[in-house]
Formats: sequence, structure tokens, C-alpha cells
Amino acid sequence: MAPNATVEATGVLNELDAETIDGGLAKDVTPLKRAEKRKIKLVWRNVIAFGYLHLAAVYGAFLMLTSARLYTIAFAFVLYVVSGLGITAGAHRLWAHRSYKAKLPLRIILAVFNTIAFQDCALHWARDHRVHHKYSETDADPHNATRGFFFSHIGWLLCRKHPEVIAKGKQLDIADLEADPVLRFQRKHYMILMPLACFVLPTITPVYFWNETWTNAWFVATLFRWTFILNVTWLVNSAAHKWGDKPYDKSISPSENRTVASFAFGEGWHNYHHVFPWDYKTAELGNYRMNLTTAFIDFFAKIGWAYDLKTVSKEIVEKRVKRTGDGSHPTWGWGDKDQDQYEVKHATILNQKED
Repeated sequence: MAPNATVEATGVLNELDAETIDGGLAKDVTPLKRAEKRKIKLVWRNVIAFGYLHLAAVYGAFLMLTSARLYTIAFAFVLYVVSGLGITAGAHRLWAHRSYKAKLPLRIILAVFNTIAFQDCALHWARDHRVHHKYSETDADPHNATRGFFFSHIGWLLCRKHPEVIAKGKQLDIADLEADPVLRFQRKHYMILMPLACFVLPTITPVYFWNETWTNAWFVATLFRWTFILNVTWLVNSAAHKWGDKPYDKSISPSENRTVASFAFGEGWHNYHHVFPWDYKTAELGNYRMNLTTAFIDFFAKIGWAYDLKTVSKEIVEKRVKRTGDGSHPTWGWGDKDQDQYEVKHATILNQKED
């Protein structure tokens, strides 16, 4: 959760605040740092539903390559982008972390995008994500990565929640989320809005506007698209907690995963994000190609709909990299012989030029 009270007016967190937050979180999580080997109680309704969904998505991929119209494929791609932004720019960076503020028109747009994504209402998504960050990789973490790749990817949705997840979720203060009228409206009407936004309209639109078949519309624009964005989101919980460098903190599992960042619009720079969760970019770099969500937020910041964008100063990042990083940071890496030799050679060349 973004530490709003400790952020300066400039949006840059100072060093003392960062150390205080980091230390307090560590004390809270330490007693829970374990993965209980408890018997999993499957929710067979979910097992059957996700089983059908993935089989349908495979069929949708086949239809997309063989019979679906280009308009339908383009439409599915657009829905993938907007629903992804509803998760990344909306539920994640805005509501879960409060890494920036948004005016009413932008909050409405993000709520619509989020409803198309169908990953539970944004209020519940943000609550669970805050629990994930506060108790990361403990029994209170909804998708505890220490229980394996499959569990952190989709398995956590196929079984009953660990009692610690429920207990810690109830203790969490989400008054700020409940105070947002947009989130309250979405939660209240979710079971009407979600089926329309995620399933009904995406299926009817291709049939009505460009005479697509019902089969192609259902399996390509709806089920393949929804399954794809679900798995992209889940990869942040699984792959980005397993593979990649750790330039900011080598003691945690979240890693910098370029592939996940590409598909998840910038959410794969996960080592940085878990160290500095209040940064609206969720990454140090400003590469829009690898962080579409940041480009989206920056655009709305330029027209005044997004504001108070929070970020971390270069000095704080450098200090953290040198103190806890694994040496893979391209600028401030340490302990890398090739990097050290390059810096010595580069310094020698500069000195010779000055002489």
C-alpha cells in the first residue's frame, strides 16, 4: 500500500521514510515466513470452470489462425489492452498502491476497463494485492510463491484460501477504497456489469458489426482473450517470482522479468516493485515499450486527469542497489568483475584524454 502520509509534495519518497516503511514491514512479516504444508481443499466448481476455459481458449487460438476475421482478432487485441490497463493502471497502481491520484473521468474509464478484465471487482482485487505485498510469500499471501509455480500461477484459485489469508485480509484497513464512489458502484453492480462487459458485448459486437460467426466471436474475442489476459496477470505472481535478476534486493523472490513485463504492460519489473511499491512506474526505467501502463498514466497526467505521481529518487535507488542488490544493476552493479574492469578501463581512457 502506498505510504501517502510519508510522501513529499514532489511525489519523491525521502530516504528516512523508505527505511522506516521497509523496516516496519519486515518486522510484521518475519513471524509468518514459512509455507505450511497443509492439505489443499479443492473447489471443484473452479477446477471445472478453469478447465473448460483453457480448453476453449486452445480452440479459440485454432479458430483465430484458421477462420476468424481480422476485425475479430483486432477487436480481441484491443480488449486485451484495455482490460490489461484496467488491472495495471487501475486496480494495481491506482487503487492497490495509491501510487498516483486520478480524477473522476479517469477513475470511471479504469473501472470500465477493469470490469472487462473480470478479475473480481477492483476493490477486492486491491485488498487482496495489499495483503500479498504486506505478507509476501507467507501463509497469508493469497498466491504464496513458496508453494510452487503452479500454485502461485493458478492453483491458488482452485482451492480454498488459507485461513491466514482470510484473517489478514479482514485486519487490513481499506477505508480509502470503500470511500471511492466509483469502486462502491462497481462492487454493488458487479454481477450485472461484469457479464455484460466481459462476455455478452464482446461476443455480440463482432457478429453485429462485421458479420462474424457466433462461434468465432465466442471462442476468439471472448474466451481466448479473457484466458490470455488472466494468464498474463498470473505470470506476475508465478514467473516474476521465480526467474530473473534481483538488482534491488537479492533476499526476496520477486525478480526483473523482461518477458512478463512485455506482456503485462510493465508489471514484470517485479524486484523493483516489491522494494518500491509506491512508485507509479513499478520500475526504475522509463522505457514505454516495456511499460505501456506508465505511458498511459503519463498521458493522462499531461491532460490533468492523473496527478500526484509518486516515484523514488535516483539517490535512494542507488543506495538500495548497492546495499541489497545482486550486482546485476547495469549502472550501480557491484561484485561483477567484467563491470569493474570496464569501469577501470573507461576511467583510464578518460584520464588519458584529459592529460
